[in-house]
Amino acid sequence: MVDWSKLPDLGAVGLLTVAFASVARRAQKSASAVWLTGWLLVALHFAAFAFLGAPGNWANLASFIGLAALACAGVLFMWAAVSYRQEQHSSRLILTVLLTTYTLYFALIVIDPVASWALTPVAALIGALPLAILLFTMRQFNHPLRWTVVGLNVALAIFLLIFQHRPGVGSMLALDAVLFIVYFGCAIHFWYTYRRATAGAFITIAGFFAWAAVFIAGPCIAYYFPNLQIESEVWNLPKYVVAVGMIMLLLEDQLEHNKYLALHDELTSLPNRRLFQDRLVSAIERARRTGTHVALLLIDLDNFKQVNDTAGHHAGDELLKHVSNLFTGRVRKSDTVARTGGDEFSVILEEPMTRADAMRVGRTLMQLLEEPFTFGERSVRVGASVGIAVFPDDAADAESLQIAADLRMYAGKNAAKENGAENIAKPFPVKSAPVPRPKQGLQTAE
Repeated sequence: MVDWSKLPDLGAVGLLTVAFASVARRAQKSASAVWLTGWLLVALHFAAFAFLGAPGNWANLASFIGLAALACAGVLFMWAAVSYRQEQHSSRLILTVLLTTYTLYFALIVIDPVASWALTPVAALIGALPLAILLFTMRQFNHPLRWTVVGLNVALAIFLLIFQHRPGVGSMLALDAVLFIVYFGCAIHFWYTYRRATAGAFITIAGFFAWAAVFIAGPCIAYYFPNLQIESEVWNLPKYVVAVGMIMLLLEDQLEHNKYLALHDELTSLPNRRLFQDRLVSAIERARRTGTHVALLLIDLDNFKQVNDTAGHHAGDELLKHVSNLFTGRVRKSDTVARTGGDEFSVILEEPMTRADAMRVGRTLMQLLEEPFTFGERSVRVGASVGIAVFPDDAADAESLQIAADLRMYAGKNAAKENGAENIAKPFPVKSAPVPRPKQGLQTAE
């Protein structure tokens, strides 16, 4: 016999799951696939509970599937919120232990009451196995969320050992305790991971706390107010709240990712030309107020087209990522390295900074490129031409400073062709307004 009253809930969760899948497909979060699996299990929970009125053992089977699916969904939600889940083998081990012990416990308490003697060792394993994993791995890895999971399951195991054999109410208390711990753990994990002032985070965390509270409020109302009838849809509201909140979290992350892509180079993750322009203007304004200097280095790679033509664009992409890592590793965090063209990088050096400092940084960056870059069985040596301009000596605004650095870079490139070496070109003053006589810089050859 099918309980048709469950169909609206199943339909609502099904629609939310479809909406979640549509958003998760475009999401950049690695957890989105795990979340989607969890919501499919929640849908299975509703589908199974529609058959609770089936005759004989079919009702027990439907109850087991529904309860196990709901618990496993919560465990997956909790695990997906752990940032270290992919790096730590022990994290996957704890996931396997929780899924296995919870499922086995539900099978014993729902399907086979005769085997109630086995509840005690399984309840003990719910707390003992995660604790053992924690103790064996705590020297290599330690994290507050790991302690949270272990603490909750140890408390759950103690509760089950005390109350699971109580006549009449022991089984229901045990089932509610397991589900409460699972979804209370979800609330803690999401609170720890998504501590940000956004609607998606607030709705999801509040929804998980409400979802956990259902498994306390339900038994309390049934015990103290037995004549009070509450529709099942009321108890299911937290599920819908959590689903909406998690969809909002994915959308918020997508917006942040799109905003990041609008200001950063997708290949190297360096600031792109737009963000570079903003930072250069801001750096110049700060230098103007404090009477200090800002140096701009424009770096153009040599032989990059040859790498693309002979080894393919994949090798060229790897070369650009390699160069970006070299450059960012050799400048201060307060400075900016940006990719402003196909094979062009720009570096903003802020206070304290002199022309001699800028020349020294330019030489260092060129020396980094002396080491050959290896891809597959091939090796290539990529040089560079560097143009340096300093505010306010060479230019009075951002645009003129870029022109000055660009002209010097091409002057260095032409000198390299003539001399067979790469140059850091001599200062070449380009100004937006009359300034005192420019200072003559240094010329070096590699």
